[in-house]
Amino acid sequence: MKRITKALTLSLLVGLALAGCTDKEVKEDADKVKDGLIDNISDEYLSSVDVNYAYEFTKSLEEFKTNEKLGYRTAGSVAELKTGEKIGQEMEKIGLTEVTKDEFSLDTWTFEKADLTFTDENGKEHLAVLGGYQVNFNTNGMKEYDIVYGGKATAEDLEGLDIEGKLVLIDINQREEWWINYPAYQAHVKGAAGVIAVQEAGYGEASPDALNAQDICGPDDAPAFSMSQTDGNNLKKALEASETGSIKVKFDAKSTVEMDGKSYNYYGKIVGKDPESYIILSAHYDSYFTGFQDDNAAIGLMMGVAKGLVDSGYQPEKTIIFNALAAEEWGVSNSRYDWSTGAYNQIFKIHPEWVGKAFANMNFELPAYEHTTQDEIRATYELNNYLTEFSKDVPTVEGVYKDGISVVSPLRTWSDDFSFNIAGVPALRNDFQDSNYMRTHYHSQFDTEEQYNEDAFKFHLNLYGLLTMHYDKTAVVPLDFTTRLNAMKETLDENIFEQAEVSSDKLIEEIDHVLKVAKNVNKKVAKINEDYLNALSKDDHATAKKLYNQSRQLNSDLLSAFKHTEDSFTRLTWEDAVIFPFEHPQNNINNLTLSIEALKDGDIATPLDEYLWNIDNNWYAYDFDQEVFDYFTAYVLDAPADKLMWGEGRIVGHENLYTLIHSLKEKRDTENPDLSEEIAVLDRVLKSQKALLKTTTSEQIADLRELGRQLEQLK
Repeated sequence: MKRITKALTLSLLVGLALAGCTDKEVKEDADKVKDGLIDNISDEYLSSVDVNYAYEFTKSLEEFKTNEKLGYRTAGSVAELKTGEKIGQEMEKIGLTEVTKDEFSLDTWTFEKADLTFTDENGKEHLAVLGGYQVNFNTNGMKEYDIVYGGKATAEDLEGLDIEGKLVLIDINQREEWWINYPAYQAHVKGAAGVIAVQEAGYGEASPDALNAQDICGPDDAPAFSMSQTDGNNLKKALEASETGSIKVKFDAKSTVEMDGKSYNYYGKIVGKDPESYIILSAHYDSYFTGFQDDNAAIGLMMGVAKGLVDSGYQPEKTIIFNALAAEEWGVSNSRYDWSTGAYNQIFKIHPEWVGKAFANMNFELPAYEHTTQDEIRATYELNNYLTEFSKDVPTVEGVYKDGISVVSPLRTWSDDFSFNIAGVPALRNDFQDSNYMRTHYHSQFDTEEQYNEDAFKFHLNLYGLLTMHYDKTAVVPLDFTTRLNAMKETLDENIFEQAEVSSDKLIEEIDHVLKVAKNVNKKVAKINEDYLNALSKDDHATAKKLYNQSRQLNSDLLSAFKHTEDSFTRLTWEDAVIFPFEHPQNNINNLTLSIEALKDGDIATPLDEYLWNIDNNWYAYDFDQEVFDYFTAYVLDAPADKLMWGEGRIVGHENLYTLIHSLKEKRDTENPDLSEEIAVLDRVLKSQKALLKTTTSEQIADLRELGRQLEQLK
């Protein structure tokens, strides 16, 4: 008797549960499917997928690099281009068809070397090998520089310090304080030749010898490099021993950024019965250092799933696309949103026709490591319930993920899935950001095969191969809009709306209305997918084809509604967190109101320490010159679309409190200060944010009505 495994059976019936069917009804329908005549496709895949192949291909990606000592396979570099060609050739080798090389424009970066030689306080010479950021800096061989210690390179740290033409050694914690672009640019406007940053904490905690690399989020002419704590401490001691606070160092560095270069995304297919309906699996192939987990192993996972499906003889209903993406770590100079460049170009510029045809994007990051005892799938809101049910019956692998799988939403901005998602392709990824690995090994030279966990890799090969086949056996994309709507309702703070004299009643009423409509849509989608699965299980291909063809318009309309939700309801904070549009003024109103109340009581410390820094990007106003603050504000508000990429239009607004914050800092220790002017400024800003909340609320009501209208047509 032919059968379908429990994981596939129950996951395909999730729509019934979401539609409100009883446990008895779900069981009866599950029994019908179990009695069907579908091949044991899951078992065939699980026995065919080869973790050793995935591992060996992962390792092979280390072949090409730009920096002989450290690695690096960066945007548009020769190393990236050669690696892309290697992946494309492997796609053909394992049996993928229509292998395609997609060209796109980007800013390229090649980091060849950064060797700094200095003499310590005991007269011993040290060679420090430095990590790089995406900047232009070429010493043209060994060159002598003066170097000084600049603290954290804040405006206060550099005040009165002679750094003109000098290298500045600084401390940084990019996780808890600020990104590298702020101190690098602060030193740049003061005339420094460049900064050399030592991670205090936050990243690179695996070892005092660790270097760190991140995207620069700034201009290419404000140079920065990364130094280990070991070398940094030795250099600090030498500087402390110097009578002038400055010593001579020799620096041999070459880092090259070129504008308007080229790179390539590659993809291959397993063509299904429907060549125009897609399931997209993706991972990026650029890297810092060796990049074993980030993201060699993700390419290995994607290729392992592809090979497992091909070797198992799986014949898909839909066309499965395996997409290797370039320039995820960085690809556009002088932009807040300088990463995910390859993915953004792939789905917005090269293949916008995929939108409306793609059921899902499954994106992979750092998958060969057990980040936590509970594996996480991070997904767009609309896939949360669907994936939660699916994950309950994924086969376990002994030794990893003893606490099972959790599904979390919303997506975050740190990986390529976000670009696919906002384009209109419902996306998910294996999550990694809540792991201690981020603090220790991420983006350091310690991201090597020593961190390889074969069991975790095998688990993900199983999980995402099964999930691919699961999607393939649905007629209609299983989107559930109730999760986003409930999250919107939970996020809304009625007290703040009341303070702002903005009624939340109509917004809540509209959310509740669309929730009811969405639940009815869930029932319709569940019924179609159930009937489709039953037909496949009985080898009744005529009925299955009829159901599939009849549901194409429904599927298209569902994806169109999903695109509408992303366009309407996905916004970003100034720190790239995903929020609903009304959350921006809601957050600001709360912090402004509390600040005004405190200042009226003569309390300056509380607004400075707790509230004002939390308004937009004003926490940078505390520590950097206004020129620096204004520069990095303008490059979001005034930049053209090709610089902003996936961040375009996602910031709701901005309140510039730079002058006010510095005024309060000056008066902080003054007895009985006159704060009337500061209160008046905040009152004006509060009025503006209340107006923004009113406008945003009206827009959200209109957007919800449009979503409701689109969903009602599907009933």
